[in-house]
Amino acid sequence: MKITCIIVEDEPLGMSLMENHVAKVPYLELKGSFSDPVKAIAFLRENTVDLMFSDIQMPGVTGISLLKIVQNLPLVIFTTAYSEYALEGYDLDVVDYLIKPISFERFLKSVEKAAQRLNKTAPAPTTGEAREDYIFVKDGTRYIRVDLSDIRYIEGLKDYVALHVPGKKIVSLQTMKSLEALLPRNRFIRIHNSYIVALQAIDSVDKEKVQIGNIFLPVSDSYKKGLKEMVERRQIGN
Repeated sequence: MKITCIIVEDEPLGMSLMENHVAKVPYLELKGSFSDPVKAIAFLRENTVDLMFSDIQMPGVTGISLLKIVQNLPLVIFTTAYSEYALEGYDLDVVDYLIKPISFERFLKSVEKAAQRLNKTAPAPTTGEAREDYIFVKDGTRYIRVDLSDIRYIEGLKDYVALHVPGKKIVSLQTMKSLEALLPRNRFIRIHNSYIVALQAIDSVDKEKVQIGNIFLPVSDSYKKGLKEMVERRQIGN
């Protein structure tokens, strides 16, 4: 399936580079390129796309302002020449940020993140890079690497999440939705608005709860069907 996208970039060289990168990816479909952010806003009022590549520093309307103005907002990948904008980009729950000059390898890796969040089937990266078995979670002004194999379950705490790993928990300022989008579906499952569990950590399952060690986590009604289907796919015998 195609991932439709637009580019918002006021620098001609930057625009040309991004268009060339998009053209190299067979599952990306470019619907428009805009040097004027206001024209991009007008386009998005009448059209729906999956993904927007947007520069941050632009005259008149910045990329950050775009996120606050556009109602029907697609997924966003920021492009910028200034690394200090990266942390703010993550606060705004964008898919990724690309620091200029942008290599094709880094561009493709970012597009793969968007494809995962869109739940669209996309070809595996052709850069020779293996898909990572870790994520980075925000801790103040730092980002901490967490190996996926260490995560037992994740707990939502209003504006925070707590990743429970052996011997400790890591608390991070982000949403369950944004974190869930980073996790591979064949290794993690949402069982409650407040809980995501690692399949390899589950000891037992019933209709109302999941057991992980000596911890029992509730299963909400809206997630029971998905949990039941997961168990049935892995069930031996009747």
